[in-house]
Amino acid sequence: MLYEWIRNIDFLWPENFILLGLLPLLVWFYSRKSSGREATMTVSSVSPFKVKSLKTRLRHLPFIFRCLALASLVFALARPQKRNDQQQTKGEGIDIVLCMDVSGSMGTRDILPSRMEVAKQVAEDFVMARPVDRIGLVIFSGESFTQCPLTTDKNTLIHQIQTLESRRFLKDGTVIGEGLATAVDRLAKSNAKSKVIILLTDGKEDAPDTRLIDPLTALEIARSRGVKIYSIGMGAAQSTIVELTNKQPTDKNPSAYFLDEQLLNKMAVETGGQYFRARDKESLQGIYARIDKLEKSDIQVVSYKRYIELFYPFLFAALSFLFLEVLLRFTLLRKFP
Repeated sequence: MLYEWIRNIDFLWPENFILLGLLPLLVWFYSRKSSGREATMTVSSVSPFKVKSLKTRLRHLPFIFRCLALASLVFALARPQKRNDQQQTKGEGIDIVLCMDVSGSMGTRDILPSRMEVAKQVAEDFVMARPVDRIGLVIFSGESFTQCPLTTDKNTLIHQIQTLESRRFLKDGTVIGEGLATAVDRLAKSNAKSKVIILLTDGKEDAPDTRLIDPLTALEIARSRGVKIYSIGMGAAQSTIVELTNKQPTDKNPSAYFLDEQLLNKMAVETGGQYFRARDKESLQGIYARIDKLEKSDIQVVSYKRYIELFYPFLFAALSFLFLEVLLRFTLLRKFP
């Protein structure tokens, strides 16, 4: 405990430690003075004088206390302090909803270890880089679900992102429209200066019969609410837009055929956002970094440095050692002329 206390001390005037060089001179002077002023006499035997009492054993103790007092005083003059640095982040943030596709195709391993894992990792980094923003998470597959409402609790949000798995709870499919509508609803009561949705998907609209809102209707809702959409199409293979027929694609990665870039681009352009194509982890990281630059928050970082003075214990120790020296010289080790 004492070591940790001393290790965290900073000295404002460390140059005063040069005064510790007086200690060797003081020891030398004391030894010379002690031997010079002791009376001597010639005797035939010194055996009667070899008996040592408590007084003779402690005769150097006052000088030791004086040296300790000097050392403590030097430490006090060096102005020991303990510094406590604190930072407070303030500012006007942006409300952002991450709208992520968790359909079965997100488990595709064309981007290792999988599209889902890469999307989660990059989203976590993005969340940590936005200290004052409220961020929420909406997921969609064959239906949509609010995984985490808008919050500034980044640890809770990151935990929710880390637990995402494709096809875990929701029906299979890809309801981009309902996912977008749910994300817009999360921002409905927002008073932020900017409301943003980052929509990430690797497929085109593939809705079950229970679908309530189509993508174009969701787009109109977002536009009417002043929500900006940044859309991301994810997948390593070259994408094309095709109409689904009874004949299944023969490509080894059939999900690549389903990416509707025309729709994703329309969503972004008509709301003032941008569409991006992510073919690997590096490009996805670059996309999020670009969005981060485009949507800047008004952040003010205030730094506080608080100093706690620690010279008082050393000063008290110096006075205590001096008191003990004086006490011994006038009591137990008192000398008579």
